[in-house]
Amino acid sequence: MSDRWRAVTPGLRWLTAPARVAGVDLARGLAVLGMLTAHLLSIAPFDGADPSTWLDVVNGRSSILFAVLAGVSIGLLSAGADGARRRVIRARLAVRAGAVWLLGVALVATGVPVYVILPAYAVLFLLSLPLLSLGARPLWVIAAVVAIVSPLVQPFLDDALPWESPGGADIALLIGWHYPFTIWFAFVAAGLAVARSGFGPRAPLRLVLGGGAAAVLAGVGATLIPDETLSDGWAGRALAVSAHSGGLPEVIGSGGFALAVLGVCLAVCRTPVAPLVLPLRAVGAMPLTAYTGQILLWAAWAALALGTTSDLGAFRALNPLPVFVGGTILICTVWALAWGRGPCERVIAALASRLVPGPPRARD
Repeated sequence: MSDRWRAVTPGLRWLTAPARVAGVDLARGLAVLGMLTAHLLSIAPFDGADPSTWLDVVNGRSSILFAVLAGVSIGLLSAGADGARRRVIRARLAVRAGAVWLLGVALVATGVPVYVILPAYAVLFLLSLPLLSLGARPLWVIAAVVAIVSPLVQPFLDDALPWESPGGADIALLIGWHYPFTIWFAFVAAGLAVARSGFGPRAPLRLVLGGGAAAVLAGVGATLIPDETLSDGWAGRALAVSAHSGGLPEVIGSGGFALAVLGVCLAVCRTPVAPLVLPLRAVGAMPLTAYTGQILLWAAWAALALGTTSDLGAFRALNPLPVFVGGTILICTVWALAWGRGPCERVIAALASRLVPGPPRARD
């Protein structure tokens, strides 16, 4: 984008600044809208021969893409930091985690019938703090090991802890156990590894080929698992392929898919069509604001139209998706062009800077 257009508004200068990685913003925008679509549409299981089912790709994969990009964001925040600066970044990330957790709990309290991802996001922020001093290679190893081992252990953790009791169900919501950090840590570590590997000219191709290979390998492997193995018991859960199952094929396949999508987004934003996706980049530049706004609007709309926020089927029947998608893109684009950083992101960044003084960091 030319300097003439960057000079139009401060927000546009911020959105197109060299410190921002445009492809990361685009991927985050797709993740936010994908999660919204998964919430508001009832989609039949994917069938390559039936185009009406192709949107099933958003189920599960959108939230995993969101987690991978959380790791990328942390990697961008901490790039090149060492010594005192890294300690400041760690402390500020801890503050951000606390603020995101409180916001997530508030969204859970609206009663909107979705598993709010923000509490899990906050826990993953905290778990990522020890990783900030690591380079790309050990981070890739950690991501791979956790992605392979955790799905095999997760059924035992689910059975050992009282998630189904009234108190346990509340705890599960408060820590985002629907997105168990024991598994999802792999996605954040992979995102950190992506950031540490850099965004040079070959990065899009590496991500598309590597992520695509992982997704294909998981898909082929899933077809080789006998149906009787998936019927019940530990093997059926550890090797499950469905969205949000936490099974090994889902973790490897959806994680690889997320990396490939990021690679495609990086490539798109290096072509002449990049200005056309600026509205989606605007959504991705303020994902916390977009996600929070969607849940709050859902709660208000459902309460006024239905008298309750908890009836998912009745709310879907109102066909709210076009309003949500169009409104999110429009509002985020206008805000980004006029003011830059989103309001939620702005408040949390100011809080972290106030509580943990230190050198400012332009990249977020």
